[in-house]
Amino acid sequence: MLKSERQAYILHQLNIHNRVSSSWLSETIKVSEDTIRRDLQELAETGKAIKVHGGALSLSFSEFNLSSNHVYGKNEKQLIARKAISLIKNNMVVLTSGGTTIIELARSLPHTLKATFISGSIPAVLEYSNHPNIDVIAIGDKVSKNSKITIGADAIAKIKSLKVDICFLGINAIDVKHGISDDDWDVAQLKKVMTESSQKVVALAISEKIDTFQPISICPLKSIDYLITELDPGNPRFDPYKKNGITLI
Repeated sequence: MLKSERQAYILHQLNIHNRVSSSWLSETIKVSEDTIRRDLQELAETGKAIKVHGGALSLSFSEFNLSSNHVYGKNEKQLIARKAISLIKNNMVVLTSGGTTIIELARSLPHTLKATFISGSIPAVLEYSNHPNIDVIAIGDKVSKNSKITIGADAIAKIKSLKVDICFLGINAIDVKHGISDDDWDVAQLKKVMTESSQKVVALAISEKIDTFQPISICPLKSIDYLITELDPGNPRFDPYKKNGITLI
């Protein structure tokens, strides 16, 4: 694979997953981690990615409020958000992760909705706080500079103490064999306990994340109640997920 092809592949993976690790890229592309690090450095120097320890972030993480300027698949994520809103009812207690799709969900909530939203995502909490009728609870702990979400033992303990009506997870990868997976250990541990603390679990993902997997497991398919993408739920590619008891929206 030529360098230009390699870097184009890296950027595409960043757009889909928001962050990638050097080790995962090395294994996937079959080149050394030194080669990947040089590629990431070049992409960072040309303003196409954000280089961090152990990997890189997409440009959507370069601004605290996750503005629309660099959000990949924005139209698709807005459609996913509109679908997700159909599951939220007045007086519900809602737990959410972070990420660009969750931000679109927060921005799309109808002003008449009365509910309580709980999140450790700093950008999501700020978006929820702009809503006139929503009560917001922020889960406090150490903040991950990469994902802008609170991480650590305190955050996990607080989530474990909850029993909410519904949980919305912005996910990085899902497939039949591995379920939901991620490449960030701390975020994966948070999402794992989020699925255990909710009566209903909803996974939100653009279709490019379907049938992909990352190194760290979050939960099997049996832990998920709904999967929402921008595609028609009748698409045949979703048949294996339906066979595992997941409702497609």
